[in-house]
Amino acid sequence: MGVLGVLGAVFGSLAALFVLIVVGAVMLSASSGSDTSTPVAVPTYEPSEEPSFRATEDPEPDPSRSQQPTPAQSEDDDEPSTTVTPPAQVTVNTSLKNNSVYRAGVLPRLNCPAGNASIFSHSQLKSLIIKTGRCMDRAWKPVLEKQGFRFSPPRYAVAAQSGRGACGDYPSPGSTVPYYCPQNNTIYASTSAMARGRGNAAGYGQIITWHGGIIGMMAHEYGHHVQNLTGLMNSWWSATLDSSSQSGKLALSRRLELQANCFGAMWMRSVAATYPVNTSNRTRLFWFFSQVGDHPGYPRDHGKPVNSGRWFRQGWERNQAYQCNTWLAPSSTVS
Repeated sequence: MGVLGVLGAVFGSLAALFVLIVVGAVMLSASSGSDTSTPVAVPTYEPSEEPSFRATEDPEPDPSRSQQPTPAQSEDDDEPSTTVTPPAQVTVNTSLKNNSVYRAGVLPRLNCPAGNASIFSHSQLKSLIIKTGRCMDRAWKPVLEKQGFRFSPPRYAVAAQSGRGACGDYPSPGSTVPYYCPQNNTIYASTSAMARGRGNAAGYGQIITWHGGIIGMMAHEYGHHVQNLTGLMNSWWSATLDSSSQSGKLALSRRLELQANCFGAMWMRSVAATYPVNTSNRTRLFWFFSQVGDHPGYPRDHGKPVNSGRWFRQGWERNQAYQCNTWLAPSSTVS
């Protein structure tokens, strides 16, 4: 099956476990929530300049990275996937704790107006997902290339109801959430599941009807793409394979997921002035992310809701790539 195939299957399975639960009538109100997370975590970390390898030679071709989307996905590929070669002699570190991405600083401020798209309209929400995805490309491409990483945009497969991708069904059985598949660098999502829920699984739209909640989650999935491009995901997978206990594997998964929250928030901050995200909607975003995560009775693979909110705030308020280094953060902030 290959490492990428196994990784893709595991990642698809993890997505199935990230199920939203509606807790009382308050969570059904999109406008009355307030942030309930504790102050953000502050990793005590300064980026290391020590490289792990030089990015001056092209790696061996990876067939999965050039895999074409299925016919159902191709309509979402409005722009061809391209690979940019970094400047010669740039050194990159792909480790979890000292990855070169932590030297990236802040994301550039971008003009990315969202308009008045309704999350309950498939065409409008899909269009917004693709549009903001391009804004994410514009934000992450220059900072990653500057650090020596080869950039390529992710693909998108956005269905009205459901579909099947390289990492399995989307949404996964019993789930409503989108997921990123590293096997073919594709973000899969169902607009109806995210907006309205599916079966017994609640949708994001039952917690917050403003489209910024769903786009914030798509920015989280894009955060996984960043992890894939920078080697963080491969390093996480290696550490997971080396871990001898289930609790250790889950702890690593939580750090990966919470880091994606932080990266996603950095992007939301970068477009806040033009999206726009006003003070009220910023508060709703903080509250929204503090409602999702590992609720009682579910595997502890994404982090408690309070820590989900904490790391989203971390990316927004601290707004530096190294502040998203969950691998050096205290265990209490990634539980």
